[in-house]
Amino acid sequence: MIADLSPGLILILGGLLSAVVPRMLRRALVLALPLIALVHLWSLPKGALGKIAFYGLELTTLRVDKLSVLFATIFLIAAFLGALYALYEDDPLQQVAGAIYAGSAVGATLAGDLVTLFFYWEGTAIASVFLIWARGTERAYGAGMRYLVIQIGSGVILLAGVLLHYHATRSIAFDQLGTGDAFTWPPATWLIFLAFGIKCAFPLLHNWLQDAYPEATVSGAVVLSAFTTKLAVYALARSYAGTEILIVIGAVMALYPIAFALIENDLRRALAYALMSQLGVMVIGLGIGSPIGINGAVAHAVTGILYIGLLYMGVGAVLARTGTAKASELGGVWRSMPRTMVLTVLGAASLAAVPLFAGFASKALVAQAASDKGLLWVWLTLLGASAGGAMAVAVRVPIAVFFARDSGKRPAEAPAPMQLAMLLTAILGVVIGVRSDLLYNALPFPVTYRLLTFDHVMTQVQLVALASLAYAVSARSGVLPDAGRATILDTDWFYRGPVYHALVAAQRVTLGTWHMFTRQVSAGAVIVARMLKRYHNPVDGMFGRAWPTGTMAFWTTLMLGSYLLLFYLNRGF
Repeated sequence: MIADLSPGLILILGGLLSAVVPRMLRRALVLALPLIALVHLWSLPKGALGKIAFYGLELTTLRVDKLSVLFATIFLIAAFLGALYALYEDDPLQQVAGAIYAGSAVGATLAGDLVTLFFYWEGTAIASVFLIWARGTERAYGAGMRYLVIQIGSGVILLAGVLLHYHATRSIAFDQLGTGDAFTWPPATWLIFLAFGIKCAFPLLHNWLQDAYPEATVSGAVVLSAFTTKLAVYALARSYAGTEILIVIGAVMALYPIAFALIENDLRRALAYALMSQLGVMVIGLGIGSPIGINGAVAHAVTGILYIGLLYMGVGAVLARTGTAKASELGGVWRSMPRTMVLTVLGAASLAAVPLFAGFASKALVAQAASDKGLLWVWLTLLGASAGGAMAVAVRVPIAVFFARDSGKRPAEAPAPMQLAMLLTAILGVVIGVRSDLLYNALPFPVTYRLLTFDHVMTQVQLVALASLAYAVSARSGVLPDAGRATILDTDWFYRGPVYHALVAAQRVTLGTWHMFTRQVSAGAVIVARMLKRYHNPVDGMFGRAWPTGTMAFWTTLMLGSYLLLFYLNRGF
């Protein structure tokens, strides 16, 4: 029974238990749960476990292989780091929701069938929204509602795809579903792909990411950055690796957000755009579909959880101490938060793929996969995305927060739990960068790639140097717009602007028509009531007063005669 228990359920059940235990026990429990689940995960035998019958279907609730174990491991590590970071707030709602959210993500990575995946998929949506609402502002409530609608919508689309897929194939196995030319796929395959794409923030489906994450609590944004989108990457790796359309989608994702990140004033929103760009690199690797491409995508998901999380931790610590995460209101903070500054810079170095940092170890695999396939335009796209990400986020964010013009703010250093969580995350990033073989050995396919060659190292060092120089020149020359005054229009402008007003207008027309209809019906009902009262009045109404017996007999005889006449006419006498 224990061997069939998903590590995700340990977090979910433990999270529910933590809601009813005393404060100190709850704090210890939310830290212990990921570690207990991690030990249990590593003790599981390889293969399909946890088989149960469900309405005539055989569910595989626990599938243990290299891909699922790696994602579950990094999710559990992220859950521990996120819980440690959040200790300074001691918010029971966030602690319970965070444990259930992480447990649902872990359970989904270990699901061996699409039905089990669906249940955990919806669990991530429902639990995670409380990390946004916990902030308690009107903007957080609105963003949370939009986030919930989109995430639940993804689940509904997934369920529709699963039902159609089962109807066509009589299978619910969570394995390869689509590959090659996407235009030959059946509708079920497209629906499941769309559900995964929404959670992965595909272009035009991405705005929930930049809308919701910046409105979450300080610790909630850190936790959110780790699970939802990476779960979608795992799902794509499991079922759509080698799909050609993913290369194009990933290329757009990698380049599109960079300009937004470069001018966004809210630095947590800028990090959300950076997250989307890094997701694009992962999607490109999955689209290439070769062993090194899939390895690169999976490795970049692992490292991205660490360095994006570290950047969210650094900016979140500043937000917690100063009350703002806007570039126009920060600067010079390093004087009073030096340790936070150093750890944030380490996260930025990893995002920029500086050699000996985690981002370099993973991004190089995807670039090599594009080179091996002769996809020059993809390789150039990755190069541009790497330079753009370094310029827009890795260089800009630390400068804006810590080194720009002195804002006069002298906040206290980050609380001890925050600093410890950031330190552990930074150490993991450096360890992976220095000993990349530790990560490579855990990847789904064997890796023979040589990372620290002179060409690789010098190319990336020059790229980061040029990106830093480009940002410095742009900022000094006034090419970049004033972030505090810039108005950013993303594709959500269409549904939050013209489409919204069109829907409001349509609602008014519909309500006006309905009110007109109900008024006419009410007026007609009044007329009918008056007529009934007039003709059925017991005093002088035609049908309400008592009629003489002779009159009634006459009408009865007339009706009977008419019936007999019609009867015999119909029979032809």
